[in-house]
Amino acid sequence: MTGIERQHLAALLARADVAALLSALNRDGEEARIVGGAVRNALLGEPVADIDLATTCLPDETMRRARAAGFKAIPTGVEHGTVTVVIDGAPFEVTTLRRDVETDGRHAVVAFGRDFREDALRRDFTINALGLDAAGVLHDYADGLADLAARQVRFIGAASERIAEDYLRILRFFRFHARYGVGEPDPRALDACIAGRAGLEGLSRERIWTELRKLLVAPRATHTLQAMAGAGLLMPVIGGVPRLSRFAAIADGPGERVYPAFRLAALAVVTNEDALRLRERLRLSNAEFERISGIATALEALSGSGVPQEIARLRRLAHRIGTDAVAGGLALLGTAGRSADTQALIAELARTPPFLLTGKDVLALGVGAGPRVGQALEMAREAWIEAGCPAGREVQLRMLGEAAAGANG
Repeated sequence: MTGIERQHLAALLARADVAALLSALNRDGEEARIVGGAVRNALLGEPVADIDLATTCLPDETMRRARAAGFKAIPTGVEHGTVTVVIDGAPFEVTTLRRDVETDGRHAVVAFGRDFREDALRRDFTINALGLDAAGVLHDYADGLADLAARQVRFIGAASERIAEDYLRILRFFRFHARYGVGEPDPRALDACIAGRAGLEGLSRERIWTELRKLLVAPRATHTLQAMAGAGLLMPVIGGVPRLSRFAAIADGPGERVYPAFRLAALAVVTNEDALRLRERLRLSNAEFERISGIATALEALSGSGVPQEIARLRRLAHRIGTDAVAGGLALLGTAGRSADTQALIAELARTPPFLLTGKDVLALGVGAGPRVGQALEMAREAWIEAGCPAGREVQLRMLGEAAAGANG
């Protein structure tokens, strides 16, 4: 371990909330250590978002000690030994040391223990099995430090056994490789993922999307998705043929968009049928589905049309499905050799001022309630678009006046 790495670990331990929590848990024969991602990221000098601790304390004792220290303790998963301790608004997951009693590929029956080594070796990857005690000693039971230095993601022990314990680890392997790995995926792990791929069918769709969402925005997502596709593991996840070159152009190109839903659309959406399939297959949220569905509608409307697109046509479409959806569709179409034209169109579309008028403005001009209100509003909007979308309410009202006269006539 280098001097810089020691400094990073010392800085983690020096945090007031971390020190206070360790002090509350480490007494009377009990011990707690920082484990997992917080230690991994600290060693890499990367931001530490979530801090998890492992402890010899049973959950009830963890809560008692936390509350005695003035912290909030929430029994978020006591059946698996997990208590969330909140200090000054920051949550810490504190979990009693465990060992697996039974696993079925999705869930595990665990028993509480007192062996830090046994607890560490039940984890998925060597780089996630690192622990840091209150004295600053790094505990590495699986050679995770060496793998972290080499930027290699490896399963602990036999990869096939770790995967059989929870088949979601297949996706986690690729997600962690995309985030922390370099070069090609570990061949033994890849072979085990291929051998265990049937187990993906038994996982909840929400869990699959949670992992895929993180993979799509990881630094080496393109290379990793290509490896998944080559191993026959990507199509079973998305339920269709991946558009890898389009994804690569979006993910690795200039001005990249890192929204997971947009990345998913880049990878797997051509038509609205694709959006509907992904909603069911991955249990997308309403907001996520609306985003990719809007992009699919834009793709269907714009595909095969001439270059450059007419800005007036794009603005009409944006009024119907939203500017973001049209911009997303344009960006995906722009990956087919039209990027310069596309970026100019997206920029011009983004500069379009809002159309500010509503039905109340039509009624105020004396148009009677009914279908003529909508007709006048639509006529005014069309005239405004044809005029190049000039900014300002007054010019829009003038166009509305002309449209209202026509509607009344």
